[in-house]
Amino acid sequence: MIARHGGQIVLVAAAIPGELVRARVERVSKGVIYARTVEVLQPSADRRTVQGDWLCGGNVYAHVAYSRQLEIKAAVIADAFARIARLPLPNLKTVTGSEERGYRMRARLHARNGRIGFYREGTHDLCDPAVTGQLLPETLDVLDAVGRALYRERIGGVLSLELAENMPGDQRAIHLEIAAPADLSRVPDHVGPGLTGLTYAGPFARVSAVVAGSPTVTDRVLVVSGDRERSMTLQRDVRAFFQGNRYLLPTLVSRVVSLVEPGPVVDLYAGVGLFGVALAACGRRAIAAVEGDRVSAQDLKANAAPYGSAIEAMREDVETYLGRHAAVPDATFVVDPPRTGMSREAATAIVGCRPRAIVYVSCDAATLARDVRRLIDSGYVLEHIEGFDLFPNTAHVETVAKLRRTERDEAERGVGAPASEELGGVQGSPSFTH
Repeated sequence: MIARHGGQIVLVAAAIPGELVRARVERVSKGVIYARTVEVLQPSADRRTVQGDWLCGGNVYAHVAYSRQLEIKAAVIADAFARIARLPLPNLKTVTGSEERGYRMRARLHARNGRIGFYREGTHDLCDPAVTGQLLPETLDVLDAVGRALYRERIGGVLSLELAENMPGDQRAIHLEIAAPADLSRVPDHVGPGLTGLTYAGPFARVSAVVAGSPTVTDRVLVVSGDRERSMTLQRDVRAFFQGNRYLLPTLVSRVVSLVEPGPVVDLYAGVGLFGVALAACGRRAIAAVEGDRVSAQDLKANAAPYGSAIEAMREDVETYLGRHAAVPDATFVVDPPRTGMSREAATAIVGCRPRAIVYVSCDAATLARDVRRLIDSGYVLEHIEGFDLFPNTAHVETVAKLRRTERDEAERGVGAPASEELGGVQGSPSFTH
Protein backbone atom coordinates (compact mmCIF):
# COMPACT_ATOMS: atom_id res chain seq x y z
CA MET A 1 0.00 0.00 0.00
CA ILE A 2 1.21 3.51 -0.80
CA ALA A 3 1.89 6.21 1.79
CA ARG A 4 3.94 9.40 1.65
CA HIS A 5 6.41 10.80 4.14
CA GLY A 6 8.51 13.93 3.72
CA GLY A 7 7.67 14.02 0.03
CA GLN A 8 8.80 10.44 -0.53
CA ILE A 9 6.72 7.42 -1.51
CA VAL A 10 6.55 4.71 1.13
CA LEU A 11 5.40 1.20 0.19
CA VAL A 12 3.92 -0.24 3.38
CA ALA A 13 3.34 -3.98 3.74
CA ALA A 14 0.40 -5.30 5.83
CA ALA A 15 -1.53 -2.02 5.77
CA ILE A 16 -4.87 -1.00 4.24
CA PRO A 17 -5.59 2.39 2.60
CA GLY A 18 -7.04 4.80 5.15
CA GLU A 19 -5.40 3.21 8.18
CA LEU A 20 -2.97 4.85 10.58
CA VAL A 21 -0.11 2.44 11.29
CA ARG A 22 3.33 2.44 12.82
CA ALA A 23 5.76 0.98 10.28
CA ARG A 24 9.43 0.01 10.37
CA VAL A 25 11.60 1.02 7.42
CA GLU A 26 13.33 -2.06 5.98
CA ARG A 27 15.16 -0.59 3.00
CA VAL A 28 15.40 2.46 0.74
CA SER A 29 15.86 2.21 -3.01
CA LYS A 30 15.98 5.04 -5.56
CA GLY A 31 13.95 7.37 -3.41
CA VAL A 32 11.30 4.78 -2.50
CA ILE A 33 11.02 3.68 1.13
CA TYR A 34 9.97 0.09 1.86
CA ALA A 35 8.38 -0.43 5.26
CA ARG A 36 6.44 -3.08 7.18
CA THR A 37 3.54 -2.50 9.54
CA VAL A 38 4.43 -3.31 13.14
CA GLU A 39 1.35 -1.79 14.85
CA VAL A 40 -2.09 -0.77 13.62
CA LEU A 41 -3.12 2.41 15.45
CA GLN A 42 -6.42 3.10 13.66
CA PRO A 43 -7.60 -0.06 11.85
CA SER A 44 -9.78 -0.16 8.79
CA ALA A 45 -13.21 -1.74 9.00
CA ASP A 46 -11.93 -4.05 6.25
CA ARG A 47 -9.11 -5.54 8.33
CA ARG A 48 -9.48 -9.21 9.18
CA THR A 49 -7.47 -11.68 11.23
CA VAL A 50 -4.81 -13.56 9.28
CA GLN A 51 -4.53 -17.26 9.92
CA GLY A 52 -0.89 -18.35 9.65
CA ASP A 53 2.05 -16.54 8.10
CA TRP A 54 0.95 -13.57 6.00
CA LEU A 55 4.46 -13.30 4.53
CA CYS A 56 4.28 -16.81 3.05
CA GLY A 57 4.14 -16.56 -0.75
CA GLY A 58 0.72 -15.63 -2.11
CA ASN A 59 -0.69 -14.34 1.18
CA VAL A 60 0.23 -10.65 1.39
CA TYR A 61 -3.37 -9.33 1.01
CA ALA A 62 -4.86 -11.90 3.40
CA HIS A 63 -5.38 -9.25 6.11
CA VAL A 64 -7.82 -7.38 3.83
CA ALA A 65 -11.50 -8.34 3.58
CA TYR A 66 -12.01 -9.96 0.20
CA SER A 67 -14.55 -7.44 -1.13
CA ARG A 68 -12.06 -4.66 -0.37
CA GLN A 69 -9.28 -6.59 -2.11
CA LEU A 70 -11.33 -6.49 -5.31
CA GLU A 71 -11.81 -2.73 -4.96
CA ILE A 72 -8.09 -2.22 -4.33
CA LYS A 73 -7.17 -4.23 -7.42
CA ALA A 74 -9.57 -2.19 -9.53
CA ALA A 75 -7.86 0.92 -8.16
CA VAL A 76 -4.45 -0.55 -9.09
CA ILE A 77 -5.61 -0.96 -12.71
CA ALA A 78 -7.15 2.51 -12.79
CA ASP A 79 -4.04 4.10 -11.28
CA ALA A 80 -1.78 2.45 -13.87
CA PHE A 81 -3.96 3.70 -16.69
CA ALA A 82 -4.16 7.22 -15.27
CA ARG A 83 -0.39 7.50 -14.74
CA ILE A 84 1.05 5.50 -17.63
CA ALA A 85 -1.64 5.44 -20.31
CA ARG A 86 -2.93 8.92 -19.38
CA LEU A 87 -6.42 7.49 -19.61
CA PRO A 88 -9.00 7.68 -16.79
CA LEU A 89 -11.15 4.63 -16.02
CA PRO A 90 -13.98 6.07 -13.86
CA ASN A 91 -16.28 3.06 -14.35
CA LEU A 92 -13.80 0.42 -13.20
CA LYS A 93 -14.88 -0.05 -9.58
CA THR A 94 -14.20 -3.72 -8.88
CA VAL A 95 -12.96 -6.94 -10.48
CA THR A 96 -14.51 -10.39 -10.86
CA GLY A 97 -13.80 -12.39 -7.71
CA SER A 98 -12.86 -15.98 -7.05
CA GLU A 99 -13.19 -18.47 -4.26
CA GLU A 100 -10.25 -17.81 -1.98
CA ARG A 101 -9.19 -21.33 -1.06
CA GLY A 102 -7.93 -24.19 -3.20
CA TYR A 103 -8.00 -22.09 -6.36
CA ARG A 104 -4.48 -22.73 -7.61
CA MET A 105 -3.72 -25.33 -10.32
CA ARG A 106 -0.11 -24.35 -10.98
CA ALA A 107 2.65 -23.49 -8.54
CA ARG A 108 6.41 -23.32 -8.21
CA LEU A 109 7.72 -24.53 -4.86
CA HIS A 110 11.07 -25.34 -3.26
CA ALA A 111 12.43 -28.25 -1.23
CA ARG A 112 14.81 -28.52 1.70
CA ASN A 113 15.46 -31.34 4.18
CA GLY A 114 12.21 -33.14 3.47
CA ARG A 115 10.08 -29.99 3.45
CA ILE A 116 8.38 -28.52 0.39
CA GLY A 117 7.05 -24.99 0.53
CA PHE A 118 6.90 -21.46 -0.80
CA TYR A 119 9.47 -18.79 -0.04
CA ARG A 120 8.58 -16.12 2.50
CA GLU A 121 8.32 -12.73 0.82
CA GLY A 122 11.76 -11.25 0.14
CA THR A 123 13.66 -14.28 1.48
CA HIS A 124 14.73 -17.82 0.65
CA ASP A 125 13.18 -19.14 3.85
CA LEU A 126 10.70 -21.96 3.31
CA CYS A 127 7.17 -21.58 4.66
CA ASP A 128 4.27 -24.02 4.84
CA PRO A 129 2.03 -23.70 1.73
CA ALA A 130 -0.95 -24.87 3.79
CA VAL A 131 -1.14 -21.50 5.62
CA THR A 132 -1.87 -19.64 2.37
CA GLY A 133 -4.96 -21.66 1.44
CA GLN A 134 -4.06 -21.60 -2.25
CA LEU A 135 -3.75 -25.37 -2.71
CA LEU A 136 -6.25 -28.18 -2.27
CA PRO A 137 -5.88 -30.36 0.85
CA GLU A 138 -5.18 -33.36 -1.40
CA THR A 139 -2.39 -31.40 -3.10
CA LEU A 140 -0.82 -30.56 0.25
CA ASP A 141 -0.88 -34.26 1.18
CA VAL A 142 0.97 -35.15 -2.03
CA LEU A 143 3.57 -32.43 -1.49
CA ASP A 144 4.19 -33.66 2.06
CA ALA A 145 4.61 -37.22 0.77
CA VAL A 146 6.99 -36.11 -1.99
CA GLY A 147 9.07 -34.15 0.51
CA ARG A 148 9.36 -37.16 2.82
CA ALA A 149 10.23 -39.42 -0.14
CA LEU A 150 13.01 -37.11 -1.33
CA TYR A 151 14.43 -37.03 2.19
CA ARG A 152 14.12 -40.81 2.66
CA GLU A 153 15.82 -41.50 -0.68
CA ARG A 154 18.51 -38.91 0.11
CA ILE A 155 17.85 -36.88 -3.01
CA GLY A 156 19.25 -33.40 -2.51
CA GLY A 157 19.97 -30.49 -4.78
CA VAL A 158 16.33 -29.88 -5.72
CA LEU A 159 16.41 -26.45 -7.36
CA SER A 160 12.65 -26.08 -7.75
CA LEU A 161 9.45 -28.05 -8.04
CA GLU A 162 6.73 -27.36 -10.64
CA LEU A 163 3.21 -28.50 -9.83
CA ALA A 164 0.31 -28.77 -12.29
CA GLU A 165 -3.12 -30.26 -11.73
CA ASN A 166 -6.43 -30.22 -13.58
CA MET A 167 -9.58 -28.42 -12.47
CA PRO A 168 -11.20 -31.41 -10.68
CA GLY A 169 -7.89 -32.12 -8.93
CA ASP A 170 -7.81 -35.81 -9.91
CA GLN A 171 -4.70 -35.44 -12.10
CA ARG A 172 -1.52 -34.03 -10.60
CA ALA A 173 1.95 -33.92 -12.13
CA ILE A 174 5.21 -32.72 -10.59
CA HIS A 175 8.43 -31.73 -12.34
CA LEU A 176 11.67 -31.49 -10.38
CA GLU A 177 14.63 -29.34 -11.38
CA ILE A 178 17.64 -31.00 -9.73
CA ALA A 179 21.29 -30.01 -9.68
CA ALA A 180 22.75 -33.46 -10.41
CA PRO A 181 21.53 -36.84 -11.73
CA ALA A 182 19.67 -38.94 -9.13
CA ASP A 183 17.65 -42.14 -8.91
CA LEU A 184 14.05 -41.00 -8.43
CA SER A 185 12.45 -44.32 -9.32
CA ARG A 186 11.30 -45.09 -5.76
CA VAL A 187 9.76 -41.67 -5.06
CA PRO A 188 6.32 -42.45 -6.61
CA ASP A 189 6.07 -45.61 -4.49
CA HIS A 190 6.19 -43.49 -1.34
CA VAL A 191 3.60 -40.98 -2.61
CA GLY A 192 0.65 -43.04 -3.81
CA PRO A 193 -2.12 -42.47 -6.38
CA GLY A 194 -2.46 -38.73 -5.76
CA LEU A 195 0.60 -38.19 -7.96
CA THR A 196 -0.22 -39.07 -11.58
CA GLY A 197 3.10 -38.00 -13.12
CA LEU A 198 6.69 -37.29 -12.09
CA THR A 199 9.45 -35.91 -14.30
CA TYR A 200 12.82 -34.27 -13.73
CA ALA A 201 15.51 -32.32 -15.53
CA GLY A 202 18.55 -30.25 -14.69
CA PRO A 203 21.65 -28.56 -16.08
CA PHE A 204 23.05 -32.02 -16.84
CA ALA A 205 20.28 -32.92 -19.35
CA ARG A 206 18.75 -31.17 -22.34
CA VAL A 207 15.38 -32.91 -22.12
CA SER A 208 13.01 -33.85 -19.33
CA ALA A 209 12.98 -37.47 -18.13
CA VAL A 210 9.78 -39.26 -17.10
CA VAL A 211 10.05 -41.16 -13.81
CA ALA A 212 6.46 -42.40 -13.62
CA GLY A 213 3.00 -41.75 -15.03
CA SER A 214 2.31 -38.91 -17.45
CA PRO A 215 3.78 -35.39 -17.40
CA THR A 216 0.48 -34.00 -18.73
CA VAL A 217 -2.87 -33.24 -17.13
CA THR A 218 -6.12 -32.85 -19.07
CA ASP A 219 -9.14 -30.62 -18.62
CA ARG A 220 -12.55 -30.32 -20.20
CA VAL A 221 -13.30 -26.60 -20.20
CA LEU A 222 -16.81 -25.24 -20.78
CA VAL A 223 -17.04 -22.08 -22.90
CA VAL A 224 -20.17 -19.94 -23.14
CA SER A 225 -20.59 -18.41 -26.61
CA GLY A 226 -23.75 -16.38 -27.06
CA ASP A 227 -26.57 -18.52 -25.69
CA ARG A 228 -24.73 -21.80 -26.27
CA GLU A 229 -22.31 -23.74 -24.11
CA ARG A 230 -19.43 -25.54 -25.82
CA SER A 231 -16.61 -27.63 -24.41
CA MET A 232 -13.01 -28.20 -25.35
CA THR A 233 -10.37 -30.63 -24.12
CA LEU A 234 -6.92 -29.26 -23.30
CA GLN A 235 -3.82 -31.22 -22.37
CA ARG A 236 -0.81 -29.47 -20.86
CA ASP A 237 2.60 -30.53 -19.75
CA VAL A 238 3.52 -29.80 -16.16
CA ARG A 239 6.10 -27.29 -17.46
CA ALA A 240 3.71 -25.45 -19.80
CA PHE A 241 2.25 -22.06 -18.92
CA PHE A 242 -1.46 -22.10 -18.10
CA GLN A 243 -3.83 -19.79 -16.25
CA GLY A 244 -3.74 -20.95 -12.65
CA ASN A 245 -7.23 -20.36 -11.19
CA ARG A 246 -9.56 -23.38 -11.47
CA TYR A 247 -12.65 -21.37 -10.50
CA LEU A 248 -12.32 -18.41 -12.89
CA LEU A 249 -10.85 -20.22 -15.90
CA PRO A 250 -14.17 -20.83 -17.77
CA THR A 251 -15.33 -17.26 -17.01
CA LEU A 252 -12.11 -15.73 -18.32
CA VAL A 253 -12.14 -17.82 -21.51
CA SER A 254 -15.81 -17.08 -22.20
CA ARG A 255 -15.21 -13.35 -21.79
CA VAL A 256 -12.28 -13.33 -24.21
CA VAL A 257 -14.30 -15.35 -26.77
CA SER A 258 -17.18 -12.87 -26.47
CA LEU A 259 -14.88 -9.94 -27.30
CA VAL A 260 -13.47 -11.44 -30.52
CA GLU A 261 -14.93 -9.91 -33.69
CA PRO A 262 -16.23 -11.97 -36.65
CA GLY A 263 -13.51 -12.80 -39.16
CA PRO A 264 -9.96 -14.19 -38.95
CA VAL A 265 -8.23 -14.51 -35.58
CA VAL A 266 -4.53 -14.37 -34.74
CA ASP A 267 -3.80 -15.77 -31.27
CA LEU A 268 -0.35 -14.58 -30.17
CA TYR A 269 1.47 -15.98 -27.12
CA ALA A 270 -1.09 -18.78 -27.48
CA GLY A 271 0.31 -21.11 -24.83
CA VAL A 272 -1.41 -24.51 -25.02
CA GLY A 273 -4.33 -22.95 -26.90
CA LEU A 274 -6.62 -21.70 -24.13
CA PHE A 275 -8.18 -18.94 -26.26
CA GLY A 276 -7.47 -20.07 -29.83
CA VAL A 277 -8.77 -23.61 -29.28
CA ALA A 278 -11.79 -22.22 -27.41
CA LEU A 279 -12.67 -20.15 -30.48
CA ALA A 280 -12.32 -23.21 -32.70
CA ALA A 281 -14.57 -25.18 -30.33
CA CYS A 282 -17.18 -22.44 -30.74
CA GLY A 283 -17.18 -22.93 -34.51
CA ARG A 284 -14.81 -20.15 -35.52
CA ARG A 285 -12.44 -20.69 -38.44
CA ALA A 286 -9.34 -19.02 -39.91
CA ILE A 287 -7.51 -19.05 -36.56
CA ALA A 288 -3.71 -18.79 -36.40
CA ALA A 289 -2.25 -19.71 -32.99
CA VAL A 290 1.40 -18.79 -32.38
CA GLU A 291 3.55 -19.94 -29.45
CA GLY A 292 7.33 -19.76 -29.11
CA ASP A 293 7.90 -22.09 -26.16
CA ARG A 294 8.71 -25.65 -27.24
CA VAL A 295 6.77 -27.43 -24.50
CA SER A 296 3.65 -25.29 -24.75
CA ALA A 297 3.71 -25.43 -28.56
CA GLN A 298 3.63 -29.24 -28.48
CA ASP A 299 0.47 -29.14 -26.38
CA LEU A 300 -0.97 -26.41 -28.60
CA LYS A 301 -0.64 -28.60 -31.68
CA ALA A 302 -2.21 -31.57 -29.92
CA ASN A 303 -5.11 -29.48 -28.62
CA ALA A 304 -5.74 -27.89 -32.04
CA ALA A 305 -5.63 -31.17 -33.97
CA PRO A 306 -9.33 -32.15 -33.50
CA TYR A 307 -10.42 -28.94 -35.26
CA GLY A 308 -8.55 -29.59 -38.49
CA SER A 309 -8.12 -26.62 -40.79
CA ALA A 310 -10.13 -24.29 -38.51
CA ILE A 311 -6.99 -23.53 -36.50
CA GLU A 312 -3.32 -23.57 -37.50
CA ALA A 313 -0.92 -24.08 -34.60
CA MET A 314 2.63 -22.79 -35.05
CA ARG A 315 5.75 -22.89 -32.92
CA GLU A 316 7.38 -19.55 -33.64
CA ASP A 317 8.41 -16.39 -31.83
CA VAL A 318 5.72 -13.73 -32.05
CA GLU A 319 8.12 -11.20 -33.57
CA THR A 320 9.25 -13.68 -36.25
CA TYR A 321 5.67 -14.59 -37.15
CA LEU A 322 4.58 -10.97 -37.41
CA GLY A 323 7.65 -10.06 -39.44
CA ARG A 324 6.53 -12.24 -42.34
CA HIS A 325 2.85 -11.29 -42.44
CA ALA A 326 1.19 -8.35 -44.15
CA ALA A 327 -1.88 -6.38 -43.08
CA VAL A 328 -4.93 -8.31 -41.92
CA PRO A 329 -7.43 -5.45 -41.52
CA ASP A 330 -10.49 -7.65 -40.88
CA ALA A 331 -8.83 -9.76 -38.15
CA THR A 332 -8.95 -9.75 -34.36
CA PHE A 333 -5.62 -10.26 -32.61
CA VAL A 334 -5.72 -11.97 -29.21
CA VAL A 335 -2.53 -11.33 -27.21
CA ASP A 336 -1.61 -12.84 -23.84
CA PRO A 337 2.05 -11.86 -23.33
CA PRO A 338 4.25 -12.51 -20.27
CA ARG A 339 4.39 -10.06 -17.39
CA THR A 340 6.82 -7.84 -19.30
CA GLY A 341 4.13 -7.16 -21.92
CA MET A 342 4.69 -6.91 -25.65
CA SER A 343 8.10 -6.00 -26.97
CA ARG A 344 8.26 -2.74 -28.92
CA GLU A 345 9.03 -4.82 -32.01
CA ALA A 346 5.90 -6.93 -31.51
CA ALA A 347 3.70 -3.91 -30.81
CA THR A 348 4.98 -2.11 -33.91
CA ALA A 349 4.40 -5.19 -36.05
CA ILE A 350 0.88 -5.70 -34.72
CA VAL A 351 -0.03 -2.12 -35.58
CA GLY A 352 1.51 -2.71 -39.01
CA CYS A 353 -0.85 -5.67 -39.53
CA ARG A 354 -3.74 -3.25 -38.87
CA PRO A 355 -6.14 -5.70 -37.18
CA ARG A 356 -9.69 -4.47 -36.74
CA ALA A 357 -9.56 -5.26 -33.02
CA ILE A 358 -7.06 -6.35 -30.36
CA VAL A 359 -8.09 -8.33 -27.28
CA TYR A 360 -5.27 -8.03 -24.74
CA VAL A 361 -5.04 -10.38 -21.73
CA SER A 362 -2.51 -9.11 -19.17
CA CYS A 363 -1.16 -10.18 -15.80
CA ASP A 364 0.51 -6.81 -15.16
CA ALA A 365 -1.48 -3.57 -15.10
CA ALA A 366 1.57 -1.34 -15.65
CA THR A 367 2.84 -3.03 -18.82
CA LEU A 368 -0.73 -3.27 -20.11
CA ALA A 369 -1.20 0.48 -19.61
CA ARG A 370 2.11 1.15 -21.41
CA ASP A 371 1.12 -1.02 -24.39
CA VAL A 372 -2.41 0.41 -24.54
CA ARG A 373 -0.92 3.91 -24.68
CA ARG A 374 1.25 2.84 -27.62
CA LEU A 375 -1.76 1.37 -29.42
CA ILE A 376 -3.92 4.44 -28.80
CA ASP A 377 -1.17 6.66 -30.17
CA SER A 378 -1.18 4.44 -33.26
CA GLY A 379 -4.86 4.82 -34.04
CA TYR A 380 -6.72 2.48 -31.68
CA VAL A 381 -9.37 3.26 -29.10
CA LEU A 382 -9.92 1.45 -25.79
CA GLU A 383 -13.40 -0.04 -25.98
CA HIS A 384 -13.59 -2.41 -22.99
CA ILE A 385 -11.63 -3.26 -19.86
CA GLU A 386 -12.24 -5.44 -16.82
CA GLY A 387 -10.31 -7.33 -14.16
CA PHE A 388 -10.29 -10.93 -12.93
CA ASP A 389 -8.89 -11.92 -9.55
CA LEU A 390 -7.01 -15.05 -10.55
CA PHE A 391 -4.80 -14.84 -7.44
CA PRO A 392 -6.86 -13.95 -4.34
CA ASN A 393 -4.93 -12.59 -1.33
CA THR A 394 -2.03 -11.51 -3.55
CA ALA A 395 -1.21 -8.21 -5.23
CA HIS A 396 -1.69 -9.70 -8.70
CA VAL A 397 -4.68 -9.04 -10.95
CA GLU A 398 -5.51 -10.21 -14.48
CA THR A 399 -6.93 -7.63 -16.88
CA VAL A 400 -8.73 -8.06 -20.21
CA ALA A 401 -8.87 -5.06 -22.56
CA LYS A 402 -10.30 -4.64 -26.05
CA LEU A 403 -9.10 -2.01 -28.50
CA ARG A 404 -10.58 -1.18 -31.90
CA ARG A 405 -9.02 0.55 -34.91
CA THR A 406 -10.61 3.95 -35.41
CA GLU A 407 -12.25 5.26 -38.55
CA ARG A 408 -10.00 8.30 -38.29
CA ASP A 409 -6.99 5.99 -38.47
CA GLU A 410 -8.40 4.41 -41.62
CA ALA A 411 -8.86 7.78 -43.28
CA GLU A 412 -5.49 9.24 -42.37
CA ARG A 413 -3.40 6.15 -43.08
CA GLY A 414 -5.24 5.11 -46.20
CA VAL A 415 -6.20 1.50 -46.93
CA GLY A 416 -3.17 -0.77 -46.64
CA ALA A 417 -0.79 1.91 -45.35
CA PRO A 418 1.56 0.61 -42.62
CA ALA A 419 1.79 2.00 -39.12
CA SER A 420 4.70 4.27 -38.27
CA GLU A 421 7.96 2.67 -37.21
CA GLU A 422 7.90 4.24 -33.77
CA LEU A 423 4.22 3.66 -32.94
CA GLY A 424 3.35 7.30 -33.46
CA GLY A 425 0.39 8.13 -35.66
CA VAL A 426 -3.09 9.25 -34.71
CA GLN A 427 -4.28 9.26 -31.13
CA GLY A 428 -7.69 7.63 -30.63
CA SER A 429 -10.15 9.33 -28.31
CA PRO A 430 -10.46 7.65 -24.90
CA SER A 431 -13.63 5.56 -24.87
CA PHE A 432 -14.46 2.37 -23.04
CA THR A 433 -17.19 0.34 -21.37
CA HIS A 434 -17.08 -1.75 -18.21
